[in-house]
Amino acid sequence: QLQAFGGGLVQAGGSLRLSCVATGRTFSRLGMAWFRQAPGKEREFVATISWRLRSTAYADSVKGRFTIFRDNAKNTMYLQMDSLKPEDTAVYYCAAGACVAGEISPSAYSYWGQGTLVTVSS
Repeated sequence: QLQAFGGGLVQAGGSLRLSCVATGRTFSRLGMAWFRQAPGKEREFVATISWRLRSTAYADSVKGRFTIFRDNAKNTMYLQMDSLKPEDTAVYYCAAGACVAGEISPSAYSYWGQGTLVTVSS
């Protein structure tokens, strides 16, 4: 089970850190990712991190502003979001799955959190 935390309301240019806590089993050997879904839009890939080498991949829209990292000892993944823009407003979901490094397709991830809302005001 995955639980996402840390969403909220922030002004453009501000920062937020999202957390995703895994419970019930260890996710240390699974790839993990963040996706987001804005109102009226499809769910889209944001960032992913592999379990072994912790290699990362980002959507072009967030590259240079967001950082994904994980602490396997705490069974927790994070998304540090800086220089936020109004277009980053969405429900953010964390996911985990036995997938290849850099996987960006939602269908490759078997476990999903409930989502946390991020609202960026202009």
